[in-house]
Amino acid sequence: MPPESFFSGAGLDRADLLRQSADALAALATRQDARELAWHEGLPAMDERGKVQWQDLEDATLFLGLDSGAPRFSAIVEPATAAFSVLPLIAQLDSADAPLFAAALSLSRWHTRHRFCANCGHATDVVRGGWSRKCPRCSTEHFPRVDPVVIMLVEHDGRVLLGRQPQYPARRYSALAGFVEVGESIEDAVTREIKEEAGIGVRDVRYVASQPWPFPSSLMIGCHAEALSADLTIDVTELEDARWFPRDEVRHALTGSQSASFQPPPRTAIARTLIEHWLGA
Repeated sequence: MPPESFFSGAGLDRADLLRQSADALAALATRQDARELAWHEGLPAMDERGKVQWQDLEDATLFLGLDSGAPRFSAIVEPATAAFSVLPLIAQLDSADAPLFAAALSLSRWHTRHRFCANCGHATDVVRGGWSRKCPRCSTEHFPRVDPVVIMLVEHDGRVLLGRQPQYPARRYSALAGFVEVGESIEDAVTREIKEEAGIGVRDVRYVASQPWPFPSSLMIGCHAEALSADLTIDVTELEDARWFPRDEVRHALTGSQSASFQPPPRTAIARTLIEHWLGA
């Protein structure tokens, strides 16, 4: 089995069949055990243990699913936008609640950005418990989109390639990544991104694991590849720096030691999952 990344997992029972019936959703909202997700500063609210918080139901616009049979809802909230600004806030998020956190954040963001029909421009209505929007004028139904992104560890002679973007925290290095383009396979996207950003060719691209990433709504597709050369040509418009790191250096960085040569990505990022998987391989 592939390693499970943060934000992955079943989360709530999404109860897809219940979404089909407005009457069924309305009945769920009247139950005494129905609750609404609490929000704080554009994020699902958490307590000191990192558990998401619920409150008495007032707004049942979004049906998130069932928690041991109990209905869970959320309002549409303007979410926090910049991933790097909120990552410290979610560092303590309980991993069991992370799938719900990601789903609620991505779903709410989609609604705030897609209130009008892309086909005719008319205002759309929330349907299916918030899992789609429908245009009353042209009947086009719109569903939340997910953008595929490849993120990859590239290996050469026992060393791994990690890069640094200008907006990263000090000393942070991470796996290289990029959006999958139209008409492109995952393997092609990995090959293209590595060539563009690091100037090297790769082979033996293989899938490792995936992660829903709610900033704003991406599916991170984690891969591993073998480099054909160690001679880097860095695209400075994309990366501030990129280097080859040997296993011992990477392992030392994961201990959190101040003497480490770089700071690894946080536990919430699939890049961390890929690095830990590589070390254990």
